[in-house]
This record gives sequence, C-alpha cells and structure tokens, in this order.
Amino acid sequence: MFKIALYFMGIIFTSVGIFFTIIYLNLLSMGYTFLEFVNFISRKIEFYFILIGLICIGISLERWIKDELLLRRNLKLERK
Repeated sequence: MFKIALYFMGIIFTSVGIFFTIIYLNLLSMGYTFLEFVNFISRKIEFYFILIGLICIGISLERWIKDELLLRRNLKLERK
C-alpha cells in the first residue's frame, strides 16, 4: 500500500513540476535567452518537484523492476 501511495505522490509531484516548467516557457518569448531560462528555472522549487517525483516513482517501482529483470534472466536460462 505504501508503494502505491508513493507512486501516486510521485506522479502528482512530477506533473505539478512539469506544469509550472511549461508555464515558465513563456519567459523565452519575452526575451530571455535559454541559459537565463535554465538559470531561472533551476532556482524555483517547482523544478525540484520534477526530481522529487521521479525519485518517488523510481523507489516505488524498484522491486518490480528487480523482479522483472530476474524473470527475464530465468527465461533466458531455461531456453538453452
């Protein structure tokens, strides 16, 4: 249950971060250069929501990925 909640929390954080990053893209049309935009967006907390969300999603899927790789490895060994 904890992993499901962590997964949904990660999706929410990531989507909020991407939403605000897309909104801040309007700064490029106002005359900001790309480097100024990156400097501005890296100082905002909304940008870090993307990173926090991706980490939460990665943690919640960690066991599933490990099991999936184990299953693929076992299938390759059985075919020989």
